[in-house]
Amino acid sequence: MRTTISHEFVDTIPDHLDDGVVYISIPYATAVHRCCCGCGHEVVTPLHPRQWSLTFDGESISLTPSIGNWSFPCRSHYWVRTGRVHRAHSFADAEIVDLRVDQRAELLEHFERPAGSVPEETASLAESWWKRLAQWLGRRFR
Repeated sequence: MRTTISHEFVDTIPDHLDDGVVYISIPYATAVHRCCCGCGHEVVTPLHPRQWSLTFDGESISLTPSIGNWSFPCRSHYWVRTGRVHRAHSFADAEIVDLRVDQRAELLEHFERPAGSVPEETASLAESWWKRLAQWLGRRFR
């Protein structure tokens, strides 16, 4: 598992991805990189309030939330924070299913909201995160 990652701002994602580089396309609101475990799979993170957000501090990037490659054979899970890669715990199959159901419901809610309505994004995201954390902790420490 790599421990650092650099970034490159691009208009479009290149055909060839170098290991250890996150390619960020602002026009397409997408960040793409090769899996940090070294398996070589391409990881696509759509930049969207209900998916991933990117922070650039002038020197490095951070992606939120974590990257969970559940559909890859490696099933890697990590955080990208200020240009560093931090390994995260592995999820059990049931946890992955629960997480995907929650995320799908949040996306549907977001896109089905009437135009012009103001979302309670901050409160609902925090509540959802705390709910998932409580569920995970409850399963982990039974």
